[in-house]
Amino acid sequence: MTKLEKARDYEVKNQTDPNRQPAFHLTPPVGWMNDPNGFSVYNGKVHLFYQYHPYDLRWGPMHWGHQSSADMIVWDRMPVVLAPDQPYDQDGCFSGTAIATDAGHLLVYTGVTKENGVEVQNQCLAIGDGRVYRKLDRNPVVRGEMMPAGFSRTDFRDPKIWKEDENWWMVVGSRDEERGQIALFASDNGMDWKYERVLLAAEDGFGTMWECPDFFRLDGKSVLICSPQNVEAMDYTFHNGHNGVAFVGESDAMNFQGVKAQPLDYGFDFYAPQTTTLPDGRQVLIAWMSSWHSPIVASHQTWSAQMTLPRELSLRNGKLIQQPVRELETWYKETIRYKQVPIQEPQSVAGVEGRYVDFTIRFSKPATSEFTMELAKDERYGTRFTVDPKKGIVELDRTFSGLKEDVITIRRAKIPAEGIQTIRVVMDLYSIELFINEGEMVMSCVIPTAETANQIVFGSEEPIEIDLDFHTIDAPAIRAKREVLA
Repeated sequence: MTKLEKARDYEVKNQTDPNRQPAFHLTPPVGWMNDPNGFSVYNGKVHLFYQYHPYDLRWGPMHWGHQSSADMIVWDRMPVVLAPDQPYDQDGCFSGTAIATDAGHLLVYTGVTKENGVEVQNQCLAIGDGRVYRKLDRNPVVRGEMMPAGFSRTDFRDPKIWKEDENWWMVVGSRDEERGQIALFASDNGMDWKYERVLLAAEDGFGTMWECPDFFRLDGKSVLICSPQNVEAMDYTFHNGHNGVAFVGESDAMNFQGVKAQPLDYGFDFYAPQTTTLPDGRQVLIAWMSSWHSPIVASHQTWSAQMTLPRELSLRNGKLIQQPVRELETWYKETIRYKQVPIQEPQSVAGVEGRYVDFTIRFSKPATSEFTMELAKDERYGTRFTVDPKKGIVELDRTFSGLKEDVITIRRAKIPAEGIQTIRVVMDLYSIELFINEGEMVMSCVIPTAETANQIVFGSEEPIEIDLDFHTIDAPAIRAKREVLA
């Protein structure tokens, strides 16, 4: 039995019951999952691959797991497509991307091996039909020695591939002796590649390695996304550790010199974001909703991690805006709308409760004193979101969400200059995603809270009125439609 056959057999026999997993956030059938890979559209379906170690809840030799979807809400489990089974990838098939071509669905990934006892990373290709893929005989197609002297051969990974007109392009995460950077490669045919230049490099110590680059055009601008590692906190803008950031260029040229990084998520659990372009033109982002430094796995889980809800991207005043994909709305079960609800003492609102919900708060005027929401709450548990205009911060606190590990429990960020106008909350079984001011600021959070904790409580230091649009999501119907492995 080959390594790929072994992985496929294992995941079929050990897959988790979908009823014990989140309803509309992609999760692996079993084992460990990290970075999204190959987020793309092929043969009428959205495909998402991911870093995958089916045999354990911890990181291990990397495979590529696979799921597909017609609407990015119901995710069908597909067989694992890549296993580390060749001399050039025997230590792991690391992250990469995918693109639809006339010859088939082309995957580009990082093959990891060792040379003289030192880990070496190169870029490789595989092609398939949306279910079965074969690695190309010419692998690896982009080698580290193509780059200038002093560039790391060990930290050279996570290729993003795209085509414009007749030209093929690839960006790869890289580093030199001191800092993270993004290397740019070009090709006439998608197979034969040459090194072009460093597209952008870290300044002021902003990350020792830049992982998971993504490049796309949006509203006449060029956008570069990457994930800097080992960042020091900067005035609530970037948090300690590993971040996801965007650079929005001033034009559609591939030039990001002097462009400031924008944080993509201010919460706990967001890394390695990747985007794809849908047939209707929407640019959609998805990310690993976890953290290398404080992963959260409930005690009963046979799987580790989930992806964020896919998010539609747009630009507003030069800032990248994120909103949940509109397809979520087709799964609304019940809707309640309130106008001018008075809030002061901690209180619930009739009918506003649940763990599979999507609701939006609108303030009649920006709060001038502390406003709180407690989510996934009962007598024992609760995750609190606080708006504190006097301190000029928002705070997300999951201290009492049921955690039993010494992990990060509080995250703070600055209130936008115009104040807090709207807060949209999307909750699934083990997650909370907050979209503030129509997606100007996003905070993602994983919680291990028991599903029975379903209260939602609002409070305000001073009297305030809110409008509230509240939707329950039909989790049983989503789960029932999901295809499992057979």
